[in-house]
Amino acid sequence: MVNNLLSVLVLCFCLTIQTTNAQSKENHTALTKEHEALIRISSQAAVGELDKLRDELHRGLDAGLTINKVKESLIHLHAYAGFPRSIRSLQTLITVVDERQKNGIKDEVGSDASPISTEKTKYDRGKAILQQLTGVKENDVKTGYAAFAPTIEIFLKEHLFADLFERDLLNYLERELVTISVLASIGRVEPMLKSHLNICVNLGCSSEQLQQFLQIIKDAQGVERASDAAKVLTEVLNK
Repeated sequence: MVNNLLSVLVLCFCLTIQTTNAQSKENHTALTKEHEALIRISSQAAVGELDKLRDELHRGLDAGLTINKVKESLIHLHAYAGFPRSIRSLQTLITVVDERQKNGIKDEVGSDASPISTEKTKYDRGKAILQQLTGVKENDVKTGYAAFAPTIEIFLKEHLFADLFERDLLNYLERELVTISVLASIGRVEPMLKSHLNICVNLGCSSEQLQQFLQIIKDAQGVERASDAAKVLTEVLNK
């Protein structure tokens, strides 16, 4: 009982917190309907709630998301929730698209990703993108997991930040909204969630928008998951 009350109090506090120094680039408008839809879709896909995902896919397409943009968001989340969740979600999208077509609904397919033409290595491209996302120049001296298991650090740069983030079907902020939705929904990955919430702020996401994000997670996954994410967001905004 006490723990539940604490969770509610933490969530309420974080949903009403105001910050005056979050970021000079801060935009105090609400999340767009498309951004809301991406968060809801990614949340249910991450935890494998396919019936709920089906409903959110319908809502997202009705909100104006293109089929290719939804598809890309489900591809992107494999980096955080794994291939099984990604593939099952894509299979659910196939069913939804087929159903809508049979009902005479013509959803926009959308553009494909632009081809990448560069002589730079994927590692260097990924490193540059990560620095752009965080706004922090990376130290070439590896520490922590990057020093302990350098192979995964290479995979991170080459696959996540080059292979995925370079694809322009989603912009950087959209990819980060998908990312924080997945991380908040699966839970118990607070350091990673904190890093990506900081990236959202660096990309111009406002405290109001991030509080709106928390409310979506609360609606999708309940108070416990939302309050855990709220604690992390409080640290980010207070900083």
